[in-house]
Amino acid sequence: MQAAISTEKIREDFPILKRKVRNNKTLVYLDNAATTQKPVQVINAISDYYLNHNSNIHRAVHALAEEATEAYETTRNKVAQFLNIKDTQEIIFVRGTTEAINLVAYAWGRQNVKQGDIVVTTEYEHHSNIVPWQLLTQEMGAKLEYIGMDDDGKLILDQLDTYLATGKVKLVAVSHMSNVLGTITDIDDVVSRCKKAGVKVLVDGAQSVPHMKVDVSAMGCDFFAFSAHKMLGPTGVGILWAKKEILENMVPFHGGGDMIREVHKYETTWNDLPYKFEAGTPNIADVIGFAAALDYLNNLGMDFVRQHEIELTKYALEKLSKIKGMKLYGTSDMSRRGGVISFNFADIHPHDLATIIDEDGIAIRSGHHCAQVLMERLDVAATSRASFYIYNTKEEVDILVNSLHRAARLFKLE
Repeated sequence: MQAAISTEKIREDFPILKRKVRNNKTLVYLDNAATTQKPVQVINAISDYYLNHNSNIHRAVHALAEEATEAYETTRNKVAQFLNIKDTQEIIFVRGTTEAINLVAYAWGRQNVKQGDIVVTTEYEHHSNIVPWQLLTQEMGAKLEYIGMDDDGKLILDQLDTYLATGKVKLVAVSHMSNVLGTITDIDDVVSRCKKAGVKVLVDGAQSVPHMKVDVSAMGCDFFAFSAHKMLGPTGVGILWAKKEILENMVPFHGGGDMIREVHKYETTWNDLPYKFEAGTPNIADVIGFAAALDYLNNLGMDFVRQHEIELTKYALEKLSKIKGMKLYGTSDMSRRGGVISFNFADIHPHDLATIIDEDGIAIRSGHHCAQVLMERLDVAATSRASFYIYNTKEEVDILVNSLHRAARLFKLE
């Protein structure tokens, strides 16, 4: 990104940020870990598809079909470039990170995880990287184990070594960045330990890919999953990347059109990768819209995105830490933390707090954040969470802080 481009200039591309919400307050959107807002470039790309190119893909030879197919496959190429993936056949379009992980659990897990085997995940995972492994291990008579974390929110990787030493671990499934604590996992360390033991690694990149430069080829994992809607793209679009030799040996996840080569009464042969795992009519418009999101982030530069969030998160942590009764979670090491801040404020329940500050036009998330295992580890029922992206400003952090002070006065804490 050019240094002259300011956050204010970026905000001009996001019409929703001009909205007036509660009490005629201008929207302060701090729920980006849940989903990000969309720039006009993405909105226009989706509209253009429906206005000018709407057709099914991969099937017909007429002009609209060729245009739609080319635009759809262009997105696959852009994903490859964005993540330094060498072979586009390894890129599978799915509905989101959740479907990507379920695909692996079903199509790889049920072939490779047997009775007595172990799948390892961590205490700070999103439910989408826990529940599929619970289902798999329960069905197969295998065992699910967890890597714990220290009080700073970092994984205790010596526990991983203990599991690996059993010789029974088949897969380690770990998030690249926690959606609650913002902790950035040392994936290089995790992959290195697993490779020495001959164990496959799945990385949930839902929170990392939108916020930092990610090189999947250099990472060395076996599976990588993320979602478009957390990085300016539309909902209903996700990516599963996996090594080609693994995908070729996996059974299909869904059966239907486009994932087949030939269908006879009692047998079917599968299409080539990646189409073997893309049954039926896909989410064409939104995949095309995702290309515009990738273009937008490329124009900014992921180094800019990361630096902006480091500065904003550091500023917010400093401001929030000065509020009496504030409990902050996660590491203070900004090199190991993303733009997510979870907190509890005195005895105010997170849902009550979110309702109060919503009156000031501020959108945060309250609850367990689809991470109840982590909530149990923290010994809390819920937290409040503010999460940042490219269009957020220090002024918005100040508005949040002022609103928290107002909540304190309402509860007679000040």
